[in-house]
Amino acid sequence: MPQRLLVIEDEPTLARLLSYNLTQEGYDVTVEDHGTAGYERASQESFDLILLDLMLPGMNGIDILGKLRAQGVVTPIIILTAKNAEEEVVQGLKSGADDYITKPFGVSELLARVSAVMRRVSGKSEEVMTIQTTSTMISLGQLEIFPEKYEVILGGQNINLRPKEFEVLLYLARKPGVVLTRDDLMNEVWGFDYIGGQRTVDVHVSSLRKKLELDPDSVHIDSIRGVGYKLVVNKKRNTPH
Repeated sequence: MPQRLLVIEDEPTLARLLSYNLTQEGYDVTVEDHGTAGYERASQESFDLILLDLMLPGMNGIDILGKLRAQGVVTPIIILTAKNAEEEVVQGLKSGADDYITKPFGVSELLARVSAVMRRVSGKSEEVMTIQTTSTMISLGQLEIFPEKYEVILGGQNINLRPKEFEVLLYLARKPGVVLTRDDLMNEVWGFDYIGGQRTVDVHVSSLRKKLELDPDSVHIDSIRGVGYKLVVNKKRNTPH
């Protein structure tokens, strides 16, 4: 059964180009040219991947992305952005996008991005099945991570993380105090064939760091200039009376 792709793009020529080339690759492609209609389709039907333009009538791509992730929709999403629109890229990644591609782009690049995301998702699904049978809760000071549930508790409070933020934290937590390079994180979380830049890693770490500020004395992420990041865990001690 072919994998289902949803394209939400209002520019007719580009929408036809995407639909034609993805169909030629064997995907089952659905196209929506309006933000609201695209959101409704994405929230009501099951797709293997969504290509989402950010500038749309009715509802923009960032709003669509945020609402889908808030609903618990984990379908991988590649956002389509204008060239040099760095703020849009950052906002999209923070809202839960899995990847981005800037316009104009070549068909070969697009197909490579789609294929890479599909492989990563497939690999993660198999990994999650393994984790469910072999992994237990990770406890580091006041930080508790439940890999099989994608849940994090810090200082007794649940921390709401997006899937990629969780995977970044999980990788750091499995090697506490160890400096991990951006390449390490990209390879582990996004896959060795990820085409995006290291900016993606920095955006997710930045967002994750803010969420951990709920209890900064217990755990925080240090930046090692020119190298990468490490998770620092401080075990709280009871204050003597």
